[in-house]
Amino acid sequence: MARREGKAPTTQAGEFVREEVHKIRRGEHGAHSPQQAVAIGLSKTRRAGVPLPPPGKEKAKKRRRRSAAYAYAAGQHKRKTRRRPRASRAVSRVLKREPRSTASRQALSRQARTAASRRTVSQRSAAARKAARTRARRKG
Repeated sequence: MARREGKAPTTQAGEFVREEVHKIRRGEHGAHSPQQAVAIGLSKTRRAGVPLPPPGKEKAKKRRRRSAAYAYAAGQHKRKTRRRPRASRAVSRVLKREPRSTASRQALSRQARTAASRRTVSQRSAAARKAARTRARRKG
């Protein structure tokens, strides 16, 4: 839906992450941390063909970058994906054993707070100014 509306890749990614959080809340499966829920959502975003490039060298560990690059390539039709039923079942089984509380409001707000604390004061205030501009534009 967001793609059809011409939204930015990160906005589209937000929808996928939101969908994943709802899945966990409904009890379809769990996650071992809010970050994992976000990671699953981002992976699905890339696989769906959204042009969301993998993180840069300074942003993430090698393993995460490789995984993101794989999902991105699959979504851009640069790589043929193989169906792996056994691996898929294993992942599903593991996720079903994970707790559902990781997608609670409390857990997500805790995650947002730690993410914000990693940013500098100027980065946070710039984000706040941008948000205020967006709100003003949408209201008027």
